[in-house]
Amino acid sequence: MKLAVVGATGLVGSEILEVLEEHNFPFDELLLVASERSAGKKIAYKGKEYTVIGLKQAVAEKPDVAIFSAGGGTSQEWAPQFAEVGTIVIDNSSAWRMDPTKKLVVPEINGKSLRIDDRIIANPNCSTIQMVLALAPLREKYGIKRIVVSTYQSVTGTGKDAVDQMMAERNGEKADMVYPYKIDLNVLPHIDVFQENGYTKEEMKMINETKKIFGDDSIQVTATAVRIPVMGGHSEAVNVEFHNDFDLAEVKELLTKTPGIIVEDDPANNIYPMPLNAHKKDEVFVGRLRRDETQANTLNMWIVADNLRKGAATNAVQIAEYLLEHSMV
Repeated sequence: MKLAVVGATGLVGSEILEVLEEHNFPFDELLLVASERSAGKKIAYKGKEYTVIGLKQAVAEKPDVAIFSAGGGTSQEWAPQFAEVGTIVIDNSSAWRMDPTKKLVVPEINGKSLRIDDRIIANPNCSTIQMVLALAPLREKYGIKRIVVSTYQSVTGTGKDAVDQMMAERNGEKADMVYPYKIDLNVLPHIDVFQENGYTKEEMKMINETKKIFGDDSIQVTATAVRIPVMGGHSEAVNVEFHNDFDLAEVKELLTKTPGIIVEDDPANNIYPMPLNAHKKDEVFVGRLRRDETQANTLNMWIVADNLRKGAATNAVQIAEYLLEHSMV
């Protein structure tokens, strides 16, 4: 097993390496890959020092699996070149997600759709992953008619420069501006670029990806994506209308039994999910479960996950694990 991590010097790339180590992912050879300007850098990993190589050299090495976290432009240019030499690419960018010829995969939900000839596999958007994982068991039981989601997303979703901006502002220092406004002590209802319909690209990702992952275009989804000055993970207020009525105790039981989900729902004791507690965890945390009293068959829920983990690195590694487990590599 020759494994490549493309974008190894970035925030998500570093997280991928951590998850690989924690999951004890089996590989014989590891290639750490980045842009040409980062080639030659040294990265210590599991007691060994690795030299970062460029993309051209990485393609020549013909890795079995390449986990990409290097941005959409890099992925569009290089993922097909890796696929051409027989590599299975698991891509974290938005480049391939809505391509009808590519699978958009959360292994617990639709891993079974993967086939041995899938050479480029798309990892969904971080905010989409945590929402669909929490909704999947409920959709199976009650059917989903409509989803209204508002997100509260960590600055880590923008990358290291955004974290640096926030911390500089917090320390009263001059900041290089990644966002159009100050982010510390502020809230920005603006993630990614605005589209002609008034929604941002991030909001449209959640709308379109949810339908593709569930394989159901009849689900109505509307989203508002908001950036907040935290680092531990993304939070989401989700209002979901089912086709059939539900029992709250049964909802809790279904979620509790679902792998990868931890229910934290004890408001009497102030127990509910928070990014502070989700940080560095692979699971998706669900709480504030309550019936929407204004509309039939409708549930309110609060969903939190570390966006660099299940929202990116962990999901990508789990796809690779699924491929290995089913002898597709």
